[in-house]
Amino acid sequence: MNVFKGIINTKAKTDSNTGFSSNPSSYGGRFINKDGTANIEKRGISFLNRISWYHMMLNMSGWKFIAVLFTFYAGINFIFASLYYIIGLEYLDGVGNIGSEWAKFGKAYFFSAQTFTTVGYGHISPNGFFTSALAATEALTGLLSFAIATGLFYGRFSRPKAFLRFSQNALITPYKNINALMVRLAPFKNTNLIDAEARMTMGMSVNENGIMVTKFYTLNLELQKINSLTLSWTLVHPIDENSPFYGFTKDDFAGAEGEIIVYIKTFDDLFSSTVATTTSYLFDEIVYGAKFEIMYNENDDNTTTVLHLDKINKFNKMELNKY
Repeated sequence: MNVFKGIINTKAKTDSNTGFSSNPSSYGGRFINKDGTANIEKRGISFLNRISWYHMMLNMSGWKFIAVLFTFYAGINFIFASLYYIIGLEYLDGVGNIGSEWAKFGKAYFFSAQTFTTVGYGHISPNGFFTSALAATEALTGLLSFAIATGLFYGRFSRPKAFLRFSQNALITPYKNINALMVRLAPFKNTNLIDAEARMTMGMSVNENGIMVTKFYTLNLELQKINSLTLSWTLVHPIDENSPFYGFTKDDFAGAEGEIIVYIKTFDDLFSSTVATTTSYLFDEIVYGAKFEIMYNENDDNTTTVLHLDKINKFNKMELNKY
């Protein structure tokens, strides 16, 4: 573990409301992942009790969500087809005795799919109490399953989400007659975000009276709130005499273990709801002596502004101010 051996600026404002431990030995890795999720693994209770299936289905990637639905659909039909096969295919009118057992099982499988989806083409029909009862149970299961799947689809599409993209690196940049820590973000969907608000916190392991502790500091921003977030927004923390980074050198960043946590909250007028997101930067993700390239310009006929989202991580190396 890298330990900062210098002295933190005593004028910097500490933050005791982060919700994280002050004991550096009680946590591993970063506090917040790059995607904004907490870097926490929960143990002590069973897997089923610590997992919210609804939240998991809403948060998983699109291809995984579709894969889960298709796997469930194929699996449940295989189970019902097996039950039809066990009861006896002679109780399924229309299957016939032509073909191999696999061919007959295939017909039972597609009958199951037709029953599960309540399509009911009529080519095969149940005959007998047990087969009819099983078909009725499968039809009810299908109705409930599609109702749940529809709710999940709606939840995924209607869930308010902050469609914001952050730069991969934070930068230490010349700013006015001093230097500043800068992070850039931009909206990447066709949303209208207003009343955007940002907060930035720094956590770092320090030696305090011979005891290792994690200290958290509020990083004051040049602008903490803007009326409209339509283009890119560069968060600027001036490294002045009130900053915990005051007097930091490149070697100090390299020799310390710390993390900068960025909180963003804004109002999406399409959802008519407040949305929020979080990300973080470890000290080794800070580029010392660089400046972001401008990522927007006017179009060819000067009638609109073009925001180049592929430039959000672009920066140029620069000499820092000396003071």
